[in-house]
Amino acid sequence: MSRVLLHSLVFAPDGVSTAYIMAELAIELRRLGHQVTVLTSTPHYNVGGAALARQALRRRAFGLWYRSDLDGIPVWHVTLPPKGERVWIRVFDFLRFHAVSLLISLRSIGHQDVVISTSPPLSIGLLSWLLGVRWRAPSIYKVAELYPDLAIRQGVLRGRLAIGLAKALERFVYAKNAMIVTIADEFRSTIRNRGVPGHKVRTIPDCVDVEVYRPLPKRNQFSVEHGLLDDFVVLYGGNIGFFQDWDSVLYAAQELAHLPIHFIIVGDGGRRAWLAGEVERRGLLNVRLLGYQPRDRMPEINASCDIAMIPLTVSGAKDGFPSKVYSNLACGRPVIVSASETSEMAALVTGAGCGRAVPPEDGPAFAEAVRKAYEEREQLSDEGHRGRVLVERDYSKESVAKRYDAVVRELTHQ
Repeated sequence: MSRVLLHSLVFAPDGVSTAYIMAELAIELRRLGHQVTVLTSTPHYNVGGAALARQALRRRAFGLWYRSDLDGIPVWHVTLPPKGERVWIRVFDFLRFHAVSLLISLRSIGHQDVVISTSPPLSIGLLSWLLGVRWRAPSIYKVAELYPDLAIRQGVLRGRLAIGLAKALERFVYAKNAMIVTIADEFRSTIRNRGVPGHKVRTIPDCVDVEVYRPLPKRNQFSVEHGLLDDFVVLYGGNIGFFQDWDSVLYAAQELAHLPIHFIIVGDGGRRAWLAGEVERRGLLNVRLLGYQPRDRMPEINASCDIAMIPLTVSGAKDGFPSKVYSNLACGRPVIVSASETSEMAALVTGAGCGRAVPPEDGPAFAEAVRKAYEEREQLSDEGHRGRVLVERDYSKESVAKRYDAVVRELTHQ
């Protein structure tokens, strides 16, 4: 079996979806016989005390980095401050993360047979190639979000020079890494159209732990605690950021205020303060923000709703594929997703009959989808069951890890 380095900006015990996904991949690859090492950062998104207690970080090198263990897997953490909103400070953090990661690889990590890195940021694909060169090992770059496309559409990346440099870096990353793994076929088509040979682009979706995320009754500790049993509940659980279409959610809440429908938003992020202000300004008594919750509570949180919502901006729908689609479906709850009619995400939920798709940034369409779900609430249990079956079959952590195992074996000629 191979010595595999997983290189990710976030990893357990950080409390964010990419950290969970990469941790599950690491554990499953180890179960399949590989010797796994992880190179990541210190928790800087959602830091939970219980998670830190389970996976204690031990200080190394005057605090430049730390070391922990996850089920016997060595994890190296580059010290990073909590995530901020200022773009150029974040760029500096990325550069420091890459520089210290390279130092750790030279000083503390032995020879590796293959390197797997995941976006964002795009620049991590450059470092994965450099690490591969150091060990004469193939490198795999996972495209979880399309960069620089997403940053350009959101206006984060501006100016001809900056955009040109980012696109040049993208071409370099695709050319130099031995394999490009995308989480959706739409991403694969986009990358192929940019001149990347088909033989080096594979689609492997994100995964979900179907033992953790499982169907539970709506009457549970969370729903009782927050009084969610008597109303029709539309739930969002995750990052409250700039790629979610909150305007459509607010529009739907206003339009449907006469119905016993409550919009429950669980999480934190860069737009939480703005969203809370808008809810108060508009007097929306049917919208509640409940703040960040530990992952251990997410199965019962998901079970507390009648239908989950994944509202996305045009850019968020085009350049990303939220893994919470899988976790909601794994909990036996149907979803309303913002996605174009011809998109892969829309095809997934409507094709399997486990959800509804609406155009991104279309408030009336979103409101109509919620209203129709309320009117058809007797059907939602069957939709949720179909979603659970779909996830168990195609998106479990075991199924996805086997596909990565096959790529590793191919690149290492095993």
